[in-house]
Amino acid sequence: MPCPDGARLATRVWKPTGPGRWPLLLMRQPYGRAIASTVTYAHPRWYAAQGYAVAVQDVRGRGDSTGEFSGFAQEAADGAVALAWVRSLAYANGRVGTYGFSYQGLTQLLLGSGGSLPDALAPAMAGLDERLHWASEGGAHWWALGLGWALQLAAESARRAGDDAAWRRLRLSLEGGTFLREGLALLQQHDPGGMGLGWLRLDPASAAGWRRHEPTEGLLRQPMLLVGGWHDPHLGGVLDLRARAHAAGGAPWLRIGAWTHLNWAGGLDRLQLAFFDRHLRDREGLEAHPREWVADLGSGSWRRLADGGSEGPRWALRSDGLAAIDPGEGRLLPDGVGGGDLSLVHDPWRPAPGRGGHLGLDAGLVDRTDLDARADVACFTAPPLAGPLQLAGRPELELEVSCDQDGFDLCGALSVIRRGTVWQLSTGVLRSLGPHCRRRQRRRLRLQPLVATLAAGEQLRLSLAASAWPQVTVNPGSGDSVLGPVGPGHRVITLELQLSEACLRLLPLDSRAD
Repeated sequence: MPCPDGARLATRVWKPTGPGRWPLLLMRQPYGRAIASTVTYAHPRWYAAQGYAVAVQDVRGRGDSTGEFSGFAQEAADGAVALAWVRSLAYANGRVGTYGFSYQGLTQLLLGSGGSLPDALAPAMAGLDERLHWASEGGAHWWALGLGWALQLAAESARRAGDDAAWRRLRLSLEGGTFLREGLALLQQHDPGGMGLGWLRLDPASAAGWRRHEPTEGLLRQPMLLVGGWHDPHLGGVLDLRARAHAAGGAPWLRIGAWTHLNWAGGLDRLQLAFFDRHLRDREGLEAHPREWVADLGSGSWRRLADGGSEGPRWALRSDGLAAIDPGEGRLLPDGVGGGDLSLVHDPWRPAPGRGGHLGLDAGLVDRTDLDARADVACFTAPPLAGPLQLAGRPELELEVSCDQDGFDLCGALSVIRRGTVWQLSTGVLRSLGPHCRRRQRRRLRLQPLVATLAAGEQLRLSLAASAWPQVTVNPGSGDSVLGPVGPGHRVITLELQLSEACLRLLPLDSRAD
């Protein structure tokens, strides 16, 4: 595909057999067009067999496309050219849909102004805010995930430059896990102008300097299939897109599975085909599928999303001071009265690990029974349920915290105890830096959204720690924002939790997370 500035973007097209003109599906991605996102989707040949031409394009500066890669900033101009170009192909009938997840999800939403729009789009696991939907949460950078992705992009730059030694060094670091310690230096050496390193240089606690993309309302009103995963870090971006589309007058379709970023447990190609058949071929069949359908993390079944916009249940916290020693001592009281004070000591020599969830390299539903037995993890457990309890929303903990240093982290996990095993459902992190950390203040810790039904006899548990390594870096306690592993300057941090007015509540899914 020729670009106005002379760059040429390599594009591979799969077509139905025989002569004809067909609707076309477009995917634009930075990982090599031959992969075609088959880690999550059916191969383009399958869509071609259903009567579609499928074009998969290497974005500028990736794969075999010419030009310099500059990340999301380049995609609006090239995306508009690509949309017009595929419509002009001799075997295309002029109706175009876009699909893809992650980077390929956002490229669908970045189109230069004044051009035509796709007739239908299916962005998956992507968002518009580079700070909140791609790089950080709670004031802390995504460390393992963000660093790993940035190094993957750096390796592609090394491959294109013919620097095999750099490619092998980057690959070895990722394979061996040493990137958690040396990854920042590798990025500075091999991809100093890269998007990933650029994000790490920005303050995750402030919107200053970060890019937030703004699609037109016309695009948000187009037929749209939004796809997310409860264990995916970009879920907040998907829910933000849903809210924006509704505000613009759109009516998007939604699927949220018990999925990680790369494991969709059978995928959704049949639904996606029905979606494009309806909007690109005027065929019936989509009506048989619910418009908003989500997986229940508790029961394992699928259900309609019933988000009425009202706040859900709430719980108080109570402890006599031993919730970090005895995992059964702290109490989570439905509509009860909390109380007690709790000291929680964080030792950087043995930081509490992060596991599973949406930020883990081992993302997903995990057993954290052993983590809750640690003496630097405070647990608050609700009584066994008398009947089923449906949770649907964004968990948020509000409580008063202070510490004896100029910085602390509060890392939370919401879990269900089922037959003696603690299954982690949702996690979140709050990072605080500065002298104000020594003062007792009311603070809010937001966790990953969820839908989960707990059965009679099961128990809800909230676990709190002062680190979640390597999902986020360990807070040094100095007030500085330190990128990298624990060093000799990291301090022991003692947190004081005042529980008398602490509250865990469930906010509506469509409430804003920033």
